[in-house]
Amino acid sequence: MHRKIKRSPLFYVGDKYKLMKQLTELFPREINNFYEPFTGGGTVFLNVEAKRYYLNDNDKHFINIHKFLIKSSDNPRKFFKGVEKIANKYKLSKSYKEDIIPIALKKEHKKTYFARFNKVGYEKLRTCVNNYRKNDPLILYMLLIYGFNRMLRFNGGGKFNLPVGNVDFNKNVVSALGDYFEFVKDKKIKIGAKDFRKFFADKKFVKNDFVYLDPPYLITASEYNKFWDKKSEADLLRTMDMLNKKGVKFALSNVSHYRGNKNDLLINWMKKYKVHKIQSNYISYHNNGKKDIKEVLITNY
Repeated sequence: MHRKIKRSPLFYVGDKYKLMKQLTELFPREINNFYEPFTGGGTVFLNVEAKRYYLNDNDKHFINIHKFLIKSSDNPRKFFKGVEKIANKYKLSKSYKEDIIPIALKKEHKKTYFARFNKVGYEKLRTCVNNYRKNDPLILYMLLIYGFNRMLRFNGGGKFNLPVGNVDFNKNVVSALGDYFEFVKDKKIKIGAKDFRKFFADKKFVKNDFVYLDPPYLITASEYNKFWDKKSEADLLRTMDMLNKKGVKFALSNVSHYRGNKNDLLINWMKKYKVHKIQSNYISYHNNGKKDIKEVLITNY
């Protein structure tokens, strides 16, 4: 019987939620310390039972939100009071609690009424973050929930620049938060925001440790992949070889082929290890359709 798959309340673009059943079946049965250098939204660690969790992502905003949510697991009521205070102040819809969108607006804009209703308040909240509260994790989380494609994106000048999304603080968000709070509250979690090379530099591994990696994909067009290059890829693959020499189990998610491109670096390297084909749900937000893609999980066990 499958356990319920938990989804991260960050609804991350590269989220592995729909692939988790496939992935966890390929993970080791017994895990001592779980290491995840590219945690992203956190859906993977939420579905792994381990004694300790070492989480990391070089996006400090995501890590600050995770830290805030982990801390909030001690007092979810306080967290939701904060959510309501901001939603009320900026007149944002919160269908998990009540429906405040006028019927006339719903009739006139059947498919986009959330975006139309929340636009003014969202833009005021965005201005607040850009001018005064850049590091407030609750406000950043609210912007993520109400923003376009539920992303966090800052421009070159460090300004949060996403438009409003056609979304809402709904029951699905509350359910995902509840699962998150429940899972993390009694766990031993160490979390930080480092480059993956620094993350691995000081680690001492013991028996039954497991490293899961879901790095940016070299050959895809996602927002989060634009800072990843061939040198990063080569350094990561060398790191995997080092882990293998130490007898540490790892699993690496990646794509070998994507829209006519292929990742030769990865394809040549993965011949040394076990390659499991994954039924992919990869969607590029530049073009909202399924792609000709080969998604793989590479393991050394």
